Amino acid sequence: MTLTDPTQALAELLAGNRRFVTGAPRHPNQDAAHRAAVADGQHPFAVIVGCSDSRLAAEIIFDRGLGDLFVVRTAGHTVGSEVLGSVEYAVSVLGTPLVVVLGHDSCGAVQAARQAARTGATPPGHLGAVVDAVTPSVRRAASQGVDDVDGIVDIHIARTVEALLDNSAVLAGEVAAGRCAVVGLSYRLAAGEARTVAAVPADVPDRAGDDQVAVVAR
Repeated sequence: MTLTDPTQALAELLAGNRRFVTGAPRHPNQDAAHRAAVADGQHPFAVIVGCSDSRLAAEIIFDRGLGDLFVVRTAGHTVGSEVLGSVEYAVSVLGTPLVVVLGHDSCGAVQAARQAARTGATPPGHLGAVVDAVTPSVRRAASQGVDDVDGIVDIHIARTVEALLDNSAVLAGEVAAGRCAVVGLSYRLAAGEARTVAAVPADVPDRAGDDQVAVVAR
């Protein structure tokens, strides 16, 4: 499948999630013939900047297959130069029309950052870098009177959408030109459902037929 319109790409992604939620997945593009067809090139219709949580496997929860999704995962979907470079490669070289920030409820990275903010103690080793990257979202949540983990997760997703656009002139340019959109989705581990919490442009979820409530990041 080659999709070049952000709205159509989001609609396709959400349709796959609905199939997953209802227990009727199609498992598209996972057969031997498609494997051979994409061996010489890829045209993913969405970039997924997701949390590394083992329960957040993008191809499964969105019912997609080989060559459909360009997936970049870090704990707490934190964004560094390698993540930005990966996203820029997908949108500028591969022509991918949609970037999705995928977070989830009960996120361990958010819980660790909230605990560190309360105690002032940063975890040892490189885990501290993850906590440091999430801490500004915890502070923003506190300024808005939000203290529960899942509420902070939604704010962190929206802030990650902002960070991608603020730190990548390439991505911001693609969005400004109408060739790409950036959407933040929050996944419910038990229900399997992904809902929209942020979007740039703001009307992309509506045009994609997403009936979830959207909290626009900017």
